[in-house]
Amino acid sequence: MNKVLVSLVALVAATAVVSPVSAQQLASLETDRIVIAPPQSALARTIKSGLSAAYYGARPDTRAHEEAQRLYFLYGERHFEPIWLTERANGTVAFSPAAAKIITLFENAASEGLDPSDYLTPQIDAARLSGDGIELATLETAFSAATMRYADHLHNGRIDPQSISTLLDLKRKPINEAALLEQLARSNDPAAILMQLEPQHREFQALKAALANFEQSSAARPTPIGDGPVLRPGNSDARLPAIRARLELAASTSQLYDDLTVEAIRSFQEGQGLEVDGIIGPATVAALNGGAATRREDIIANMERWRWMPSELGDFTVFVNIPEFRLSILRNGQEEYTTRVVVGTTKNQTPVFSDSIRHVVVNPYWNVPSSIIRGEIAPAVLRNPGYTDSHNMDLLYNGAPVSPWQVDWTQVSPSNFPFRVRQRPGAGNALGQIKFLFPNKHDVYLHDTPSKSLFARSYRAFSHGCVRVQNPMEFADALMANEPNISRASLESMFGPSERWVNPQKQIPVHLAYFTLRVDEDGAIRSFGDLYGHNEKLIAAMGLNAVEPPAIVAEAETVPQELSP
Repeated sequence: MNKVLVSLVALVAATAVVSPVSAQQLASLETDRIVIAPPQSALARTIKSGLSAAYYGARPDTRAHEEAQRLYFLYGERHFEPIWLTERANGTVAFSPAAAKIITLFENAASEGLDPSDYLTPQIDAARLSGDGIELATLETAFSAATMRYADHLHNGRIDPQSISTLLDLKRKPINEAALLEQLARSNDPAAILMQLEPQHREFQALKAALANFEQSSAARPTPIGDGPVLRPGNSDARLPAIRARLELAASTSQLYDDLTVEAIRSFQEGQGLEVDGIIGPATVAALNGGAATRREDIIANMERWRWMPSELGDFTVFVNIPEFRLSILRNGQEEYTTRVVVGTTKNQTPVFSDSIRHVVVNPYWNVPSSIIRGEIAPAVLRNPGYTDSHNMDLLYNGAPVSPWQVDWTQVSPSNFPFRVRQRPGAGNALGQIKFLFPNKHDVYLHDTPSKSLFARSYRAFSHGCVRVQNPMEFADALMANEPNISRASLESMFGPSERWVNPQKQIPVHLAYFTLRVDEDGAIRSFGDLYGHNEKLIAAMGLNAVEPPAIVAEAETVPQELSP
């Protein structure tokens, strides 16, 4: 065996995973022989020759090279015998019954929010069934490639999250492709097997149902309400007639935000789970642009993001939806607790990823990230060496505190700042009294904050990337519901000047997610602003012909000048 093939076998063996479909879910299929000829047949040799040429001919580190490599191994394991082609009694060649059913799935891929042209490629042409060995080999391997691609798109989505933003840090879920192809080829219901690869989350399934019932006529959807200033009772704005129409109030050309409209807005906010304040800010405008104004493209984009999520969120888990500015604790998919959160600004975005809460820290130090040190603290210290003392901070050199008054600041600059900085525990600490850690490369976490007033705003993107929790001790109590030795009372008894670490017996999954559409328990779709622009970028990457989008939430109010994570 040559070195290349040895390496290939080693690579695949190292990455092999358990089949995603259980044996109980497989159905037996009595059908024609899948194998046209013995392994040493001309067709088998042609399949091997074609795959070898594709594998060695493709440029390394390309999708074509990766696909050819995978196919070479898959067919090599079965002596390059065909999977999808059958020989009839009269000697003619046909697709197997399973293959014919999979082709129907390809044709109906749009119902899954996918693109049929990704699978019904020119190489998958029934005319090749009457061709020579090369034509048959091309058809056979192209069909396997399309099936693997379809399965992967169901399971992981069409678009690589990293191509939208490096802050979409989501892991691909592996598929045992060899086992899956064998299972599909032997099944009389390949659709049932493949549909188990798509997300089973309730909201994904609800979005899929909404897509099936969606009216594509743009005339049926009202024109989105445009962006503009925050409207308070008594203000005037040209959007008010459109807002009244959206609320199904009596038609009026008045641009005054009158009492009747205020009450209608308050009622609307309550129904949407928004702050009931009668103020028409970005979040309320985004919600007004939801419902009937929800675009087909939005549904497909949010289905795609569900495919990026882990298959299992966990029986007891924390779920933060960034555009919603909201955190929930879910038990078996049901919400047990919810609270408001503050997330990162558009400049300092909160990343999207999944991890597990491993530690709870009471009276935390704030170890200031280097980016904040360079951008904010270093310039402030160079202007005033007393800055760190006034903010209850330690200046650290080689891990040890140093007095800022003993430093020769003429030898220091923001780009050459050899110190770490930490803020000591206390009432003014930027992390408040408690933080919830899930160690990650982004250095973000959930935490308390002394800036409580920001939770009263409808738009809450003010942090440097971390997630601030409105009611941290209530959250801690709900989070520790399964811990026999940890409670709100036990955590509060630790309040003081010294940092205290508490380690739950069981790690708790946490998901920082980004969904612009959510589906309520009653099936109603709620819309949220595209805070960081991820939704529109994804729609463009998927090649969807979007109509004019609802207004993207912008920072309608000035971001507070505060030192915080």
